Amino acid sequence: MPLRYARFLVGRDRTVAANRQVGWLLAFVAGAINAGGFLAVRQYTSHVTGLVSSVADHLVLGEGQLVAAALAAVLAFLLGAMCCAVMVNFARRRALASEYALPLLLEALLILCFGLMGAWLARFEGLLIPATVALLCFIMGLQNAVVTKLSNAVIRTTHMTGVVTDLGIELGKLLYWNRVKDITPFVRADRERMRVLGGLLAAFVGGGVVGAYGFKRLGFGFTVPIAVALTVVALVPLWDDWRGHRPPPRA
Repeated sequence: MPLRYARFLVGRDRTVAANRQVGWLLAFVAGAINAGGFLAVRQYTSHVTGLVSSVADHLVLGEGQLVAAALAAVLAFLLGAMCCAVMVNFARRRALASEYALPLLLEALLILCFGLMGAWLARFEGLLIPATVALLCFIMGLQNAVVTKLSNAVIRTTHMTGVVTDLGIELGKLLYWNRVKDITPFVRADRERMRVLGGLLAAFVGGGVVGAYGFKRLGFGFTVPIAVALTVVALVPLWDDWRGHRPPPRA
């Protein structure tokens, strides 16, 4: 049963239910890493909007070193998304079952690297904090891209701006009073979409609480269970490829 569920969750054949559930899982991971990472490096890394704005601010203020640091973070996020695209397309061209599992396994390994960097962060703070920020941005770019690929750009997990906006639109539809029933268009809220969006928001917030609490109590060790969970999910499709149980190529 666990093996079947792992294939359902990150396997090559996608369903709406699988996309929804993996979206909730990865939103939780993004919230945890974003919040825990902030306590480690005093910077949020799951979204690019603030980073781009900081580039403009530091540029106007003449703070060249901070401009370079912000640009490096944006570039790391971009490279993470690019890496995901390369891995997914590599697996897709070879009809691998691990099409989406490969980037998730890489994400798990990088999260462990982030945890291991904590042992040196206090001693070499000036050198390692920029590298840690870049690593976290790369992880978030990688994750955002894999969810975008597997859901055909329907689900995002590393930032909540679009999620909250779409949720607000649906709530507005829910509250709208259709005074005349037979006049079109009839305003109706998409309750299933509301459930997905609400789940993403709740998972991100819950992950943030867990990540902040875990970092406060365990330090960088809080990354280990997160990395293990992603690894367990990703290993089943990889095992299928190793054993040669591959689905036929797509038409």
